[in-house]
Amino acid sequence: MQIKITLSQEQLFLIVAFWLTLFYNTTMFSHIFDTYPFEGKNILYIASTFIVHFGITALAFALLSTRHTIKPLLIFIVLVSSITAYFMNKYDVVIDENMIRNSMQTNINESLDLLSWQLIGYLLFLGLLPSYFIAKISLQTVLLKQRVLLRIKTLAVLILLTFGTVALFGKFYASFFREHKVLRFYANPGFWIDSLRIYLQQTLEQQNKTLKILGLDAKIEDNNTRKIVIMIVGEAARADHFSLNGYVRKTNPKLEQEDLVNFSQLYSCGTSTAYSVPCMFSIYQRNNFSYKKAKYTENILDVLNHTGDIAILWRDNNSDSKGVATRVEYQDFKSPQNNPVCDTECRDIGMLHGLDSFIKKHNNKNILIILHQMGNHGPAYYKRYPEEFEKFVAVCKTNQLEECTQQSVTNGYDNALLYSDTFLAATISFAKHYSQSATAVLYMSDHGESLGEGGIYLHGLPYFIAPDAQKHIGGFLWLNDTYKQLLDFKKIEAKKDQKISHDNLFHTLLGLFGVQTKLYNPQLDITH
Repeated sequence: MQIKITLSQEQLFLIVAFWLTLFYNTTMFSHIFDTYPFEGKNILYIASTFIVHFGITALAFALLSTRHTIKPLLIFIVLVSSITAYFMNKYDVVIDENMIRNSMQTNINESLDLLSWQLIGYLLFLGLLPSYFIAKISLQTVLLKQRVLLRIKTLAVLILLTFGTVALFGKFYASFFREHKVLRFYANPGFWIDSLRIYLQQTLEQQNKTLKILGLDAKIEDNNTRKIVIMIVGEAARADHFSLNGYVRKTNPKLEQEDLVNFSQLYSCGTSTAYSVPCMFSIYQRNNFSYKKAKYTENILDVLNHTGDIAILWRDNNSDSKGVATRVEYQDFKSPQNNPVCDTECRDIGMLHGLDSFIKKHNNKNILIILHQMGNHGPAYYKRYPEEFEKFVAVCKTNQLEECTQQSVTNGYDNALLYSDTFLAATISFAKHYSQSATAVLYMSDHGESLGEGGIYLHGLPYFIAPDAQKHIGGFLWLNDTYKQLLDFKKIEAKKDQKISHDNLFHTLLGLFGVQTKLYNPQLDITH
């Protein structure tokens, strides 16, 4: 295709800014319409938000683009914005720095679960085709003085248009920015660009930092009874779909037969795996946690390792440990090379294979084993369980969840929970074999999941706006009789309906192993 159009730099970035505002911000304007019904003065207010978004986008282009950078800059933004538009439109997600980090740490198989013809369509029609036109358009050649004057005039007009509009509707914007600042999270490309800046800044700041050592004073004073703790990190398991918590469907039929303490009011640290997993194993609590601090501070696994009396193993059937297991033994169970239970994908239950050998190998030590589940990883819930676990039908068998009924999405999700129930019960059965030791099985999901309520799917929304479904999670503790004699089991049972969170995990693991250290806070220990 031969394109013989010549434009000035200003004309090009103004057209692209208008194009982005019009076609890539469906989700943002949808939320604005929900907040301000399209009637009366609201029509003018909503029109003004279009002008302001266009003006801010164009201003950014005017400040950042030169003759040599304008095309690569616009092509990059158009391509990425086509993808972010897809995920915001389909799943109502927010592309913040945590979502970017989560996507950067996602493995190829999880990424393929998100691939669809609609995504390809977005990339083609909103990404590649506009990029082709941008690349082929000829730019006017003008003298430097004329170019500078034209850029100054353009900036002046855009500043007048943008800030004049805000001033004209001053009362509306005073309320808009104060009471509805969440709406700006959906601005495309503005918000994802700012989030990318934050992500890159945090990444660069972390280089050449030394690791902060914790718990060198950690020791186990009473080693008379060997302790074996199996910790299961669940995936996207929301509490209100556990029959242990009163859900009408029997999603935990096997766990209901076990004598365990179910924590009905357990809450996650974050709403994504990349954030929650480092947070739950960190000494930092949610209100002062940051990914940067956690990456360069030892976690609870390191502290337990410092005792010299605990052998630690992390087995992973998810993406990875998110940096938690960097300094302990790590085994990847996402492939048949290690996992003997694989069909369309490798199953969580395969992580139990060979654990006897690890325990026997370290027969003179206490044991901590962490099993990181694939669990209820979306959006392809129908892939998360073998066929015989498809009890709740009909099931949504596409990653385009919005094309399915909410009930069929829920059916697939609940079937995956039903399979997790079998895996978790099998883990408890495995632990029962070690009756001569004090054995425990501790389960906590990393975060919850939205299943279409309010048009929201999956997880990853900023914590303060995320629905309860993404934060209220499943969790329990099972202890054998030997462990119950070491701990005050009635105290633990008393906490079954108390509000607890990932903040408790660090100190609970110290308590389970009886580790003495200045870091230990008994008030945060679930077993104390």
